[in-house]
Amino acid sequence: MRLLTHNMLASNVRGATTGYPLTLEATKWCTKEVELNADFIRGLLPKIDWRALVDATRALGLPELLPEEQPPEEEIFAEGAADVEGSAIRRIHHALLEVHVQEGSLVCPDTSRCFPINKGIPNMMLHEDEV
Repeated sequence: MRLLTHNMLASNVRGATTGYPLTLEATKWCTKEVELNADFIRGLLPKIDWRALVDATRALGLPELLPEEQPPEEEIFAEGAADVEGSAIRRIHHALLEVHVQEGSLVCPDTSRCFPINKGIPNMMLHEDEV
């Protein structure tokens, strides 16, 4: 599961007020290189909950990957930034698309319900009494 996916998921358990953001508890994760597409990141960034993304990277033990505050667009999309190792756009791309959670769980902030992640796939299925 990519952190992009994590950023979009919410719990629909009965009793959950928002069910978002889910707390990430990873026991196994890896990185898989993906070609950077600045236009894709540009279109995606307004839809991303920055605080949830930062918290997810911290949960994986990557505290230095992203800053607490989202960098300004001028910095992220500066000409030539995509070619600079360690630039804001490269770090954001890495966090969203190259970090893959293989095993662990997602925990609902309202109900503490755990949703398992197995082989990179989060199981968000609800039990009959949770609908």
